[in-house]
Amino acid sequence: MEEVMEILQAAKQLERRYRLLTGKPLGVTGEIAEFEAAHLLGLELGIARQAGFDATELINGEVRRIQIKGRRIDRSRPIRGRVGSIDLRQPFDSVMLVLLDEDLEAFAIYEANRNAVVEALTRPGSKARNERGSLAIAQFKAISQLRWSHAQGMTPA
Repeated sequence: MEEVMEILQAAKQLERRYRLLTGKPLGVTGEIAEFEAAHLLGLELGIARQAGFDATELINGEVRRIQIKGRRIDRSRPIRGRVGSIDLRQPFDSVMLVLLDEDLEAFAIYEANRNAVVEALTRPGSKARNERGSLAIAQFKAISQLRWSHAQGMTPA
């Protein structure tokens, strides 16, 4: 676990340097978000490219399958943007959104259960929502619960 933390810290530094030089992200946000959620919430990460879910959690003797989405946010601006695509054909029990700051450090994790996600994505009216399975971050926050926050006095290791 300690070695993985070292690698992720190095990846965060490399991503920052790459972004400063090119103006483009390096593409490690999803992996960092998955590890942050697992580390902070005690989730068990699944195998790479597992269809439908990225991690599991044991609650009251029942295994819950969790899809994890990550989004980097400039904390000096209002939170905008979209959650990555959610495929309703795949097996999952909930979706977590890990919000990362400019340095790819988690500052909030929201979780929405499958029923709320299905209802939000199938509501008529939006091509991005209905065809691409993508919700605005504000929409996702409205149907979810705050699961962890840096402001709650917990800090990532």
